[in-house]
Amino acid sequence: MADAILIQQLTKPYGERRGVFELDLAVHQGEIFGFLGPNGAGKTTTIRLLLDLIRPTSGRALVFGHDCRKDVREVHRLTGYLPGEFALDARLTGRQLLTYLANLRGGIDWGFTESIAKRLELDLDRPFGQYSRGNKQKVGIAQAFMHRPPLLILDEPTGGLDPLNQEAVLDLVREARAGGATVFFSSHILSEVEELCDRVGFIRDGRLMRVGPVHEVLRAKQHTVEADCAREPSAAAFEAVANASKVVVSGMHVAFHVEGDMREAIAVLARFEPMEMVSHEPSLTDVFVGLYEHVEAP
Repeated sequence: MADAILIQQLTKPYGERRGVFELDLAVHQGEIFGFLGPNGAGKTTTIRLLLDLIRPTSGRALVFGHDCRKDVREVHRLTGYLPGEFALDARLTGRQLLTYLANLRGGIDWGFTESIAKRLELDLDRPFGQYSRGNKQKVGIAQAFMHRPPLLILDEPTGGLDPLNQEAVLDLVREARAGGATVFFSSHILSEVEELCDRVGFIRDGRLMRVGPVHEVLRAKQHTVEADCAREPSAAAFEAVANASKVVVSGMHVAFHVEGDMREAIAVLARFEPMEMVSHEPSLTDVFVGLYEHVEAP
């Protein structure tokens, strides 16, 4: 599968553990890719490097084969971008701002743009300075989608929106992908990333820690097993199970974590005659917390 974004050894330091360092990443055409990390991890720096808003110290980035430095006009033509902080002339109305941006792009389908505004319940005839944070975000979303770009780069796209409008934005993302677009977005709302993305990448201190399909990332994480037993369980019995940890016994109830193959742990559990048992599959939140609390970045 061809790559919509190809990043090779991209480096832009701002000091110790600030910026991005030797970043390698490929985002395939037609996928929704979630780019995750805590504040200051390097997400926005990566996005700005892709758009040539800042220049790398070394390495390179390509969008549909176009060098993000040498072919920046073509990269911008192919991309719809929503920054994390969207600010425009407070005196102009939403319609005037979108008209100006549309003219810079050589024109757009206004019917499509009006439909986006309607779905987001956005009044285009109010001055930008009178908009709430959520309505400013809606203008930003409209300008990113309005020219139907083959690549959408969205930095926290649902920030400041109520749940109904959040879902409307996610529907726009799904529809764009269904139409052949590639979507690269960062988000702190892990549930929407889990629901929406084909693959995810985790960045910490400017270094990529893990990339993979959402279902594989989740499967690799620990599962939590809980059981009510007929015989009183013993925590010591699980000590010989190499991939079991955090065993907690409370009366006839036992809970423990298992990473990977569960057969040995379940065989030990069977000694205590479990009457009821549940296994909690990990969420993306579990993966995120585990990576950032317990794994040191390289």
